[in-house]
Amino acid sequence: MSSTIEALLLIPRLRIQNANAISSPLTHGFPAMSAFLGLMWALNRKLEKVGVPIVLEKVGVVCHSHQEQVNTGFVSTFNLTRNPVDKKGDTLAIVEEGRMHMELSLVFQARGQADSGQPLSLASQEQAQLQDWAQQIDECLATMRVAGGSVLGYQGAERTPSMMLWPSEEREQKEVFRTLRRRCLPGFALVSREDLLQSHWSKLKDQAPESTLLDAWLDLSRFNYRSQQMEDGSVKWQHDREGWIVPIPVGYRALGPLQEPGAVLNTRDTSTPFRFVESVYSIGQWLGPHHLNHPDDLLWYAQYQEPEGSYLCCNAYQAPEPELEPESGLSLLDDSVFDWTT
Repeated sequence: MSSTIEALLLIPRLRIQNANAISSPLTHGFPAMSAFLGLMWALNRKLEKVGVPIVLEKVGVVCHSHQEQVNTGFVSTFNLTRNPVDKKGDTLAIVEEGRMHMELSLVFQARGQADSGQPLSLASQEQAQLQDWAQQIDECLATMRVAGGSVLGYQGAERTPSMMLWPSEEREQKEVFRTLRRRCLPGFALVSREDLLQSHWSKLKDQAPESTLLDAWLDLSRFNYRSQQMEDGSVKWQHDREGWIVPIPVGYRALGPLQEPGAVLNTRDTSTPFRFVESVYSIGQWLGPHHLNHPDDLLWYAQYQEPEGSYLCCNAYQAPEPELEPESGLSLLDDSVFDWTT
């Protein structure tokens, strides 16, 4: 999905308590991107009610810190709350839930829309008006749940949400995005690495033709240690991980046809069509914002693919080609040659 950027909205340093750490039946450690897309849609509905003429189209997440609520050891277990007893005094069954505390910055792609539904040019608005809308959006967000967690207050920390207009000149675009990246440091942004999953599957099939895409996903989801014979006769064990690669859920795929509203018993909403689905998985990577070159590298959006019945969270990040400097031989991806002042 490619759309023209009108403005970028930065909501910095949100402190979230007890967010959902179980992102799917097979993964945990950070909320799924579907939770943040759902937050964006719920926020759009709230903004319409309070009269803020802003529509949020895409969302990016930068994590500054996280603390999963687990007991660490050889086998980690979630810290669970004890349920209240029933009327007979017996202990109720425990429904296991994973919780985590986080500090996030959210980046939204925004556009203007008047009450009549007609486009509203944000470029024609005064900067003070744009900042006032950004502050109202931040206040609305503070009353909502973020991935099931509560937004905490702030003590002694200066937070200034910003609405940044996206210029037409490429040089000015780079400057705006450089300013946004700088405000998101230190932190890590989650991007999609579907390309890495496909390339790894091709390598596995060269070694074992019967390998499936699931084998490639599982292989990338773990540390694979291999021995390496050294010149002095010793053996060195080294893993094959490159970067902070993680398995992530990226949406849902239909298990059957779309059902009419109210046709399935015990659904939450009897006015909305219903469908049974299962989770779709892919590979993601945590990157420092300084490695991103365009907002599309950071932003996620929803996409519906009708033939397969897929409801997907998509991201347009493209990994740079590894090249070598002719003079120094250093990789262009090497942090040592990156200008951190930008």
